[in-house]
Amino acid sequence: MIQVAAAIIYNKEGRVLIARRREGKSQAGLWEFPGGKIEDGEDVSACLRRELTEEMGIDIFPYEYFGVNEHSYGGGLHIRLVAWKAEYRGGEIVLTDHDDCRWETPDELERFIFAPADIPFVQKLSLEPGRQ
Repeated sequence: MIQVAAAIIYNKEGRVLIARRREGKSQAGLWEFPGGKIEDGEDVSACLRRELTEEMGIDIFPYEYFGVNEHSYGGGLHIRLVAWKAEYRGGEIVLTDHDDCRWETPDELERFIFAPADIPFVQKLSLEPGRQ
């Protein structure tokens, strides 16, 4: 099982950052909460800070566990996705693994087609609009 971290990143307006996987990547065209694979010996918070710096060029502060979801994508690919809420601290977004990103309110997220492992987090966020 692959351990993966996802960040539910809030900006000052209470919007959440989502990103669409670019062509050529697994789950291309689907939206997700940005993050990445947790390295050996790395905690979730450190992983998220590293991945968001590498993949988007932004600084975040993970501050609260949000949830976990295990999902099998078939073909032996099984992931454990751990989500944390995070605060956007700064930096200009530069996309590498994604071809689009948006800041959306939690109640707007259900308009997007998310990667299956992220869907439970979308549903959980829709139940707590306006809360951080």
